[in-house]
Amino acid sequence: MKDFSFITNSHPSYIEGLYQDYVKNPETVDPEFRKFFEGFDFAVTQGRAAAVNGTNGATVNGTHTAGAAATATTGGAPASQAFTTTDGVDWRKELGAYRLILGYRNKGHLLAKTNPIRPRKDRGANLDLAFFGFTDEDLDKNFFAGNLIGLGTTTLRTILTHLQKCYADHVGIEFKYISDQKKIDWLTTEMEKNFLNPLPLEKQKRILEKLNEGVMFEKFLHTKYIGQKRFSLEGGEGTIAALDAIINTAAALSVQEVAIGMAHRGRLNVLANIMGKTYEQIFSEFEGTAKMDQTMGSGDVKYHMGYGSTVKSDHDQTVHLKLLPNPSHLEAVDPVVVGFSRCKADIMYQSDFDKILPILIHGDASLAGQGIVYEVLQMSNLKGYYTGGTMHFVINNQIGFTTDFDDARSSDYCTSLAAAIQAPVLHVNGDDAEAVVKCAEIATRYRQEFNSDVFIDMVCYRRHGHNEGDDPKFTQPHLYGLIDQHPNPREVYTQYLIENGEADAKELAKDMEKKFWADLQERLDEVKQNPLPYTYQQPELWWRSLRKSTAGDFDHSPVTAISEEDFKKIFEAVMSWPESFKPLRKVEKLLQDKVKLFQEEGKVDWATSELLAYGSLLLEGKDVRMSGQDVQRGTFSHRHAVLRDENTDEQYNRLSRLPGAKGEFRIYNSLLSEYAVLGFEYGYALANPNALVLWEAQFGDFSNGAQAMIDQFITASEQKWQRMNGVTLLLPHGYEGQGPEHSSARMERFLQMCAEYNIVVTDITTSANLFHAFRRQLTWPFRKPLVNFSPKANLRHPGTYSTMTEFTGGSFREVIDDSFVENAHDVKKVLFCSGKVYFDLAERQQKDNRKDVAIVRLEQLYPLPVQQLENLYKKYSQAATWFWVQEEPLNMGAASFLQMNLKSINYGVISRQPSAATATGYSKVHAQEQAEIIETAFSI
Repeated sequence: MKDFSFITNSHPSYIEGLYQDYVKNPETVDPEFRKFFEGFDFAVTQGRAAAVNGTNGATVNGTHTAGAAATATTGGAPASQAFTTTDGVDWRKELGAYRLILGYRNKGHLLAKTNPIRPRKDRGANLDLAFFGFTDEDLDKNFFAGNLIGLGTTTLRTILTHLQKCYADHVGIEFKYISDQKKIDWLTTEMEKNFLNPLPLEKQKRILEKLNEGVMFEKFLHTKYIGQKRFSLEGGEGTIAALDAIINTAAALSVQEVAIGMAHRGRLNVLANIMGKTYEQIFSEFEGTAKMDQTMGSGDVKYHMGYGSTVKSDHDQTVHLKLLPNPSHLEAVDPVVVGFSRCKADIMYQSDFDKILPILIHGDASLAGQGIVYEVLQMSNLKGYYTGGTMHFVINNQIGFTTDFDDARSSDYCTSLAAAIQAPVLHVNGDDAEAVVKCAEIATRYRQEFNSDVFIDMVCYRRHGHNEGDDPKFTQPHLYGLIDQHPNPREVYTQYLIENGEADAKELAKDMEKKFWADLQERLDEVKQNPLPYTYQQPELWWRSLRKSTAGDFDHSPVTAISEEDFKKIFEAVMSWPESFKPLRKVEKLLQDKVKLFQEEGKVDWATSELLAYGSLLLEGKDVRMSGQDVQRGTFSHRHAVLRDENTDEQYNRLSRLPGAKGEFRIYNSLLSEYAVLGFEYGYALANPNALVLWEAQFGDFSNGAQAMIDQFITASEQKWQRMNGVTLLLPHGYEGQGPEHSSARMERFLQMCAEYNIVVTDITTSANLFHAFRRQLTWPFRKPLVNFSPKANLRHPGTYSTMTEFTGGSFREVIDDSFVENAHDVKKVLFCSGKVYFDLAERQQKDNRKDVAIVRLEQLYPLPVQQLENLYKKYSQAATWFWVQEEPLNMGAASFLQMNLKSINYGVISRQPSAATATGYSKVHAQEQAEIIETAFSI
């Protein structure tokens, strides 16, 4: 939708030219301007304009056009008369009226009365009549432009009043940046026609009921639990009515499941009045008596908890609801919700995204201020992350912790990012409950119709400070002076109903309040409330079949070998492609070399073992999903899981034609994001324990961009929320002289977070061990996140190659002993290490034929295989010294972790000097430091 002031200020001949183009071929004219001509023609065909030259049509430069708007040529005629019809209406006035309509569609939201507390800021809407060339004298003149908004030919006053009701009353809609005309037409129809329809009495009662529940629940908690934090919804109780409307509307449009992510504010209210969590459970958490099996975990505060329930819509459809747990990192839950939703769509609904609806409930300050929101929005239409559209609902407090919005953002709105993905925004006054519900219904229908993101910005207020013990008047005395005097949304709506013909509304509200308060008191007094019936979905049954891990589970790994038949079947599948497909010659030779390696030497390289692991899981009916930057080929060009035809650019997934595969292999190159993408994959893994879900960082230390996700979800979710997760992180790691940003995946940070068997940390040196590590992820009777420090240079190192027998027998090896040593009694020194430095040490050992030095590889750093190390300590009892050798500086790597956790063995540490940066940026300095580490290891 465009501003046509440049047209109305142009010479009339320009308009005539546009009209001529329209007459010849309407498709050549701008869609918005075409609408104007269509509306004008419609008026003429209805006999509302007089004919020119006594005809029933119009003459355009001598050409008669039946049913077209009456026009005249400009030759010799004054400009003011050039486009004037015989009844005195000229085109420029009509265009002014049309520009007025466009103006309200485009910018009416800037005038809308969406703020329930204080006047709106003047944001320069320029919607005064004078801006469109009108005066008050024009208000009672008739305009054909009324046809464009469904009013017929009518007065400017009527047009203006209608536009103000549609676009500048308690709702303002932003959608001028949308380029899809179907979406524009759909939204204008909703706002200009459907939105103004009155609600039936039953729906009004439903709204009053939900407002009552929301208001009274908060009032009850505020009275009974004085001073306790609950992050109340007071001032924003319209959220409850809105969510109720979204769920009911969605259910009627075939949605079977809703996944919700939200931060603290209103969470308890949503749990009680939307999710159906019993008040007894909520009260027991306030009393401090909650049991672990009453929630998804008891290791966190009550307003971080998740919940699942099954509810019935108002038309008796069953809807599964999931509120995902999340920490205080506010928007961090966003990618988790969309990843969870994508997985449920894939495994439950055959990727029919109409069946599952993700809802993200934002705060205004976090929505505007947190970069994760932008990352998640950029995912919305990408093949690997598409969820069929996310519903974004903003509880707009107009304030952050204590910060007014003027200090919290530069954009006009907290939702301004929506324009980046052309998502419409419905700004609505939180005190107008009916408008809130109508917006909720419109937004839900839009999502289902177009499978696109949509925003509702409910402008309300926060009755208390950041929490109930905080005094907001310290920083916002004027605002909170207004809030103190403001009635709550239920009182506002009750008064509205009374003023609009519902005489018994006040009594109805009182009866609801009395009954609800009594119910709350009964439940507080331990009178049982029946929990909602709940039917477990198949993925939940899979989770329930698993168990918690114990210390004994990590002494030795389960058998993860595959049959020789399956090995050869997978190997052949990944080394072939359709006859019509022509891979790049360089890649074709690479794969031929892999085949030759196996046929002549019986060896399998790193990249092939990885695909063998994935293929073996697919044969077992398990899914594999992988994402990250350039993972299809691999950052270091080793994986080539997806080939490209050198002539057509067509893609070929090397695991797509595996005979007998029951699972699916999904691999996606990600957007340039760590935080959101890792959160998405965590959410995907959260939904399905029978999928191996992997995220690979382009370089290992890039994972620090996702540190909040690692800290708050991956390493702590089982302890905080009792939610297992098997997501796997592949972090390239190794010192090769590439500088401080491309050397270290910050192993020390992950090891510092290790406790209570929360994650598994590995630094693997053989391709077969990688194969077994991946298979172990889904073989264990529990799930743990795996963090593997992946090689870079060693991806093609012959020392990593494994034989077929290592795949068809055995399991993951936590510790690998030295096979070069012939007699343990001859060993005088033991060097133990992990990862890339092993190959440097082994090269020196073999070059010097040092049979007196044993090199032990610690493939799994956590859970630390203490027993296996102690057995080797006994084996090499003649060794005078043990040393832990690492490439990393002393203050990094595994040194500190081992010194804290491995005390039964006496050893020293060989490493680089402590450093602030992870590595030097000078290749010669790197080489010198590396040589010193190796020399020290063999000389002392």
